[in-house]
Amino acid sequence: MSLTDRTPGAASAPAGPPAGGRRTGPTVADVVRAVTTGDLPVRVTGYDGSTLGPADAGITLAIRTERGLSYLLTAPGDLGMARAYVSGDLGLEGVHPGDPYEALRVIKDEVPLRIPAMSEALTLVRGLGWERLRPPPPPPQEAAPRWRRLMTGLRHSRIRDSTAISHHYDVSNAFYEKVLGPSMTYTCAVFRSPGDTLEEAQRNKYDLVAGKLALKPGMRLLDVGCGWGGMVRHAAREYGVKALGVTLSKAQADWARAAIEREGLSELAEVRHLDYRDAPREQFDAISSIGLTEHIGVRNYPAYFGALRSRLKPGGRLLNHCITRADNRAPHRSGAFIDRYVFPDGELAGPGRLISEIHDAGFEVHHEENLRQHYALTLAGWCRNLVEHWDFCVGEVGPGTAKVWGLYMAGSRLAFERNGIQLHHVLATHNGPEGVNGYPLRPDWTP
Repeated sequence: MSLTDRTPGAASAPAGPPAGGRRTGPTVADVVRAVTTGDLPVRVTGYDGSTLGPADAGITLAIRTERGLSYLLTAPGDLGMARAYVSGDLGLEGVHPGDPYEALRVIKDEVPLRIPAMSEALTLVRGLGWERLRPPPPPPQEAAPRWRRLMTGLRHSRIRDSTAISHHYDVSNAFYEKVLGPSMTYTCAVFRSPGDTLEEAQRNKYDLVAGKLALKPGMRLLDVGCGWGGMVRHAAREYGVKALGVTLSKAQADWARAAIEREGLSELAEVRHLDYRDAPREQFDAISSIGLTEHIGVRNYPAYFGALRSRLKPGGRLLNHCITRADNRAPHRSGAFIDRYVFPDGELAGPGRLISEIHDAGFEVHHEENLRQHYALTLAGWCRNLVEHWDFCVGEVGPGTAKVWGLYMAGSRLAFERNGIQLHHVLATHNGPEGVNGYPLRPDWTP
């Protein structure tokens, strides 16, 4: 859902005035027509009564207020549309707010956008009034812009990272229980077939990680960025491993501790509210990092992987699971919507950069695989859960935040399907003297 990928084109004839009224300036339909070309596959309705597109379209974009139009004009692209949508000033009719996937697909694939000529743009703005270019206050769900975050510290400092993690993860454990399902696992699942349930696929993922790490009873596992303790509890329960998880989210740590107690795993599993940089320096037999690398900043990769290596015994294995760019040359920073509404300060690198950094930190890389199609299926499952439990979720976090999650998950699903982003597993060892690592000639885990 973006107005940034525009194509040049000649202006089409403006839409007619609203029925029964006399137009004294450009209508909402005129503005939409100025930035699109060709026939629209969706219906557009304006607060002024103007309309555009087929009356029988399956999807309608309803610009309900003057503020909504100002959001779109003052922040063209994903950010303006997100502001208008989250605030309720822009409606997506014909799709459920918990899963607006089809609307995003149609807008991306079938709504051709263009940049209007300067003279055309000036005429529209004069007709609408220059006050339309005064940005309205953003919705409360929006994080501060990057420049204002300097007040809480430099990017990826401890305090700023803690604030960013809290923005995303300390929403509501009850909300996450409904969206993520019983496993409370907020990372890519692994599907043996498209018919697997989300819970089956999450178990598959944990078993795959455990297999790659060669977990066995009595081993010590460190899980950094452990979330609600899913890997920690699975490793302790299914493999007899003594597992320690660390997370910067206090809400996650509290929930995980209660789950560990409830499941009778306290002798083997532990979760601490802790920065990965403060994790114990004891020598662990294996380390899993499942969904943390996206938060630490690309420039911090050397220090990050160095810190993990220093906590891993010679011969021990590291499994790093993270979202990546599809292109090693792509910018690291996320787009405006993701940065302001979902993952403040999040950064992604390409798989080549990721593997190089792991290698240069002193690990030996043995195996890599891309699970991006699995993440598309995972996100589809989370959206189904949000739709099913929509009323509860709205009651728990409010309609604005619930809409942010539907928009974010459906948009991410589309990005994974189209190979805009990927999900990579990288398996590596901390070699001992003379290259000894205990890794077998062929993989000892089931793909």
